[in-house]
Amino acid sequence: MLSTLPLPLVGLALILATDNTPSLASLEPDDETPRASEASSGKYSWLTHPYNTQHSLAARFAPPAGCQRVAAAPNSFAQWLRYLPLKPRSTPVYLHNGKLKTPQTVHAAVLDIDTGPRDLQQCADAVMRLRAEYQFTQNYRQIHFHLTSGHDIWFGDWIDGQGFRVQGQQVLPAPRKPEDPTHAVLRRYLDQIFTYAGSLSLSRELRPVRLHDVRAGDVLIKGGTPGHAVLVLDVAEHPTTKRKYALLAQSYMPAQDIHVLRNRPSPGLGAWFLIDPAAEWIETPEWNFTADQLMRWQ
Repeated sequence: MLSTLPLPLVGLALILATDNTPSLASLEPDDETPRASEASSGKYSWLTHPYNTQHSLAARFAPPAGCQRVAAAPNSFAQWLRYLPLKPRSTPVYLHNGKLKTPQTVHAAVLDIDTGPRDLQQCADAVMRLRAEYQFTQNYRQIHFHLTSGHDIWFGDWIDGQGFRVQGQQVLPAPRKPEDPTHAVLRRYLDQIFTYAGSLSLSRELRPVRLHDVRAGDVLIKGGTPGHAVLVLDVAEHPTTKRKYALLAQSYMPAQDIHVLRNRPSPGLGAWFLIDPAAEWIETPEWNFTADQLMRWQ
């Protein structure tokens, strides 16, 4: 059950971000066509149409020249992210209200996942959305996120009838009708989480990791106001130099389609970003992260 706890001075508002041409080789299909059996059995519960491996992240983006994708364990978060479905090439990024994002030059692809009609699924929310969607395919009772207040809200409790309500600067228990753990219920739960969580609360749930140990599923995150969060979707490595490269994804403010970032500072890499352990900064199109802002789920 929830205990009464005053919220910090930042309040209940979302703590999120205010919020060229790539080489063709980096945007063409991989030499090894992904097998459907590797795609976590197509477990992308939000899709309203059949899953097609050929429209996945792995099929769209080949590793940088001479590199190989880092092995991902079966049914892992890394494997699930690697086969995320993408919208067709040249799809623009739309805001939650149907308007076009400005600018349209920061993305290399758009994930085939809904944003929702409200201004909720912003940067940290997009990271939480993908984490929750993966856990929903494994064990829905693993799903939980902290509010900015510090309250830990579990999806299993939510469906069992333990909700919450906000009164002033307090978060109080609120009994609700128990429901089956359907995807529609998950989306309603997440919208509540998105309303009262953000980059600050998410950063407190993660632990720092060194750049040389970057893995798919890690998060580049600056918690606060302003703050931002970018998710590592996939990692490739050069077998000789051991240099690592990452595919990154974000949402932003206002809420918008989750999109794979284009490496504008190094357009020859297309959508891949060099993760240099000696670097002080990781430069992404709309935010620069310091080397100590790479984090991992506890």
